[in-house]
Amino acid sequence: MRADAVRNVDAVLQTGAAVLAADPGATMAVIAERAGVDRSTVYRRFANREALLAAVYQAKNVAAGEAMDEARLEEAPVAVALHRYVELVIGVTRRWPVDTERFMADPVAGAEAAKRLARLQAFVARATRDGLFKAGEAWTLELLRTLPGIAAHRTDLEPGPAADLVVKTLLEGVG
Repeated sequence: MRADAVRNVDAVLQTGAAVLAADPGATMAVIAERAGVDRSTVYRRFANREALLAAVYQAKNVAAGEAMDEARLEEAPVAVALHRYVELVIGVTRRWPVDTERFMADPVAGAEAAKRLARLQAFVARATRDGLFKAGEAWTLELLRTLPGIAAHRTDLEPGPAADLVVKTLLEGVG
């Protein structure tokens, strides 16, 4: 694929993620306009909104998996892996904003996300055994799944400082 075609597809995917998260009924024409491409460019790659959404989900799953791999959840020291994971997943969440309920309800996307959740659960168990977390694994897992999204969408902090805030909240609580 030519470099400009790759850029166009990436623009359509990222724009599609943001537009469809805000308005699930948005038309392909609206997505094309906001992405700065012709509508035929969008339709040449994606037959309909569902195909575009499936590609967005796939892109988010790939990026989230790469973030987990790069954080080295299984082998890095737990405090290092925790911060790196949170920082990276904040970036993924900002780049690929999706409606989480729709994302998890999609059979393919949900199955991939469930695999990542199992990895995250294993990390939380390891961090708990190592004494990093003390609040209980289920509660900690829920916070670790939720807080990066809050930091990604409800703060203007860069990923590093946002990760600092999330990790501090996880380790010290808010009290």
